[in-house]
Amino acid sequence: MKNIAVLIPCYNEAATVAEVVKSFRKSLPLADIYVYDNCSEDNTVELARSAGATVVTAKIRGKGNVVRKMFADINADIYIMADGDLTYDAADAIRMIETMLTEQADMVVAVRREKSEAAYPMGHKFGNRIFTFILELLFHSTFRDIFSGYRAFSKRFIKTFPIMSNGFDIEVELSIHALTLAIPCAEIDSQYLERPLNSHSKLSAFKDGFQILFSVIKLLEETRPLFFFGLIALLLLVISVVISCPIIATFIETGLVPRLPTAVLATGLTLLSFLSLTCGIIMDSISNTRREIKKLHYLEFAI
Repeated sequence: MKNIAVLIPCYNEAATVAEVVKSFRKSLPLADIYVYDNCSEDNTVELARSAGATVVTAKIRGKGNVVRKMFADINADIYIMADGDLTYDAADAIRMIETMLTEQADMVVAVRREKSEAAYPMGHKFGNRIFTFILELLFHSTFRDIFSGYRAFSKRFIKTFPIMSNGFDIEVELSIHALTLAIPCAEIDSQYLERPLNSHSKLSAFKDGFQILFSVIKLLEETRPLFFFGLIALLLLVISVVISCPIIATFIETGLVPRLPTAVLATGLTLLSFLSLTCGIIMDSISNTRREIKKLHYLEFAI
C-alpha cells in the first residue's frame, strides 16, 4: 500500500483550516495530514491540531520557504499539496492519485474550474493566463494552470527538486523544473470553490506578480542561457546597426566619420553583443551538465 501524505501550508487560515483537514481526512482516511503553519497570528495552529492534523511551524515567511521545509521533512510515496483556504475539493485527491498511478506521472496538477466568478478574481485569472502564455512561449509549456496550488507528487519528484523560490513563485518553479527535465506530468479538472467571507487571499496581484516575473526571468537565464543571452546579444547588435547606419552612409559618401563618439558607441555595443553570445554558449554547456546531473539523480528513485 502506498504511503500518502497531505501537505497543507497555512498562514492565518483559522476560518478554514479545520474544515480542510476534516475534508481530506474523509477523502483519504489512511493518509497522514500535515499542516505547516507559517507563523500565523490567529488560532490556525490550535484549530488544525484539534481537527487531527500534525502541525509543524515554519518560521521563515513565504510560501516557497514553507514548501521547502515540507518537502525536506516528510517521507511518503505520494504527496498531496493543497492550500488551507477551502477552495479545493479534497475528493479530487483520489482522482489525482489514480491519474498518477495509471499514467505513471510524477506530478499531477489540478486545473481550477471556478464554480462562480467570485471564486477566481478577474485579476488573478488574467495574471494566470499571461504567465501561462509566457511559459508556453519560453519553455514550451503545455500546463493549463501553472499557479494551481493543488498538486500530487511522487517521492522522486519531491526529493530531487532543489527549491529556490521563497514566495508565491513556487508553483512556477515547480512547473519549470518539470518542463526542464521532461518529467512525466498530468492534469485533471478540479472544481475551484469560493473562499468563505471571513477568509482572505494572501496574494498581492502586483507585488507578487513582479516577483513571479523576476523568477521566470531568473529561471530562463539558468535553464536556457543560450536563448537568454542570445536575445540580449541580438538586441545589442540591432541597436548597434541602427545607430551606425547613418555613420556608415556618411563615410561611404565623404570618407569621413563626423560623429566619432557614436561610432565608438556602436563598436562597443557590437563587442558587447558578441561577448553576451559567448557567455550564453559557455553557460549553456554548464546548464546542460547541471540538467544531466539532476536527471540522473531523479532516475535514482523508483516511482
